[in-house]
Amino acid sequence: MFDVLTIGTGTRDIFLESKLFKVVHDPVHLKKLGFISGEAQCFALGGKIEIKAPTMTVGGGAANAAVTFARQGFRTAALMKLGRDENGVAVINALKKERVAALPLFDKKAATAYSVILLSPTGERTILNYRGASEDMRLSEISWKSLRARSVYIVPGRIPFVVMRRVVAHFKRQGALVAMNPSKYYLEMGARKLSPILKALDVVIMNREEAAYLTGKDYAKENMIFKALDRMVSGIAVMTDGSAGVKVSDGKKVYGAGIFKEKKLIDRTGAGDAFGSGFVSGLLRSHDHFSSQAIREAIRLASANATAKVEHIGAQSGLLLRAQFSGEKRWKNFPILEKNL
Repeated sequence: MFDVLTIGTGTRDIFLESKLFKVVHDPVHLKKLGFISGEAQCFALGGKIEIKAPTMTVGGGAANAAVTFARQGFRTAALMKLGRDENGVAVINALKKERVAALPLFDKKAATAYSVILLSPTGERTILNYRGASEDMRLSEISWKSLRARSVYIVPGRIPFVVMRRVVAHFKRQGALVAMNPSKYYLEMGARKLSPILKALDVVIMNREEAAYLTGKDYAKENMIFKALDRMVSGIAVMTDGSAGVKVSDGKKVYGAGIFKEKKLIDRTGAGDAFGSGFVSGLLRSHDHFSSQAIREAIRLASANATAKVEHIGAQSGLLLRAQFSGEKRWKNFPILEKNL
């Protein structure tokens, strides 16, 4: 039996870097255009843009999370749907190098998911996605009797809701810890439809923008967003907020923390996956997964893992080994505030 099974996407990623990719901050005008954070990445229209040499990597939520769990010492597998192509082979081979058991489902027609990431000098990025085979996972393709794990980390992408509902129910019957980082596709289904899944999950992780969208609360009102999210989630609710850090609630206490300072911000791609999988890894390292001590350790590991990741290009580069987290001084001191609800 695996310690952790990740479920979601595996992709082939190509990074394009240019000093001409600019990040624009204009809340007044950009919010009217649908950018609720008030930020956008821009470049000149109509001309040629010089780029650095492209960087080819492997990514996707399930693959990224699986690498964290494997590097933290857990026996890990990743369930993804891929195309029968060179990119699918690249995803599988990259996971094998990380000692992750790839459990691929293959699509006869669609190609492996593919992303082009436009990376600005400040580490901000825009991702152009071809979802391909990843969004066509079907109930009939999954070998349910042999699908067993002590914990499950779900990054659903556009996998059909009926499949995810069955996945959550399947592993809850086994007594597994089940965590999810819902995608935009799932958040757009609305709180009412997602409610049965949110109530069943042990851990729900999303960023502030996603939480604002799901709860319908104003992005500017952080505390109101988090309180609404906490009411929707029966297990541990986690809301990240970029450089402002994270808030976590277990229904009894609220934990708050900032971030570790990166040496140099290179690329934010995969930072959310690094944080979420780091958080669950921290919980799993404790005998009592939901104790105050476990949650505090989970926050520290999640923050360290995300910080280490943004210092490198690619969603999996920089993810921490267990020995790095426990042995390096920079990850030792991390203030975490705690208060009763």
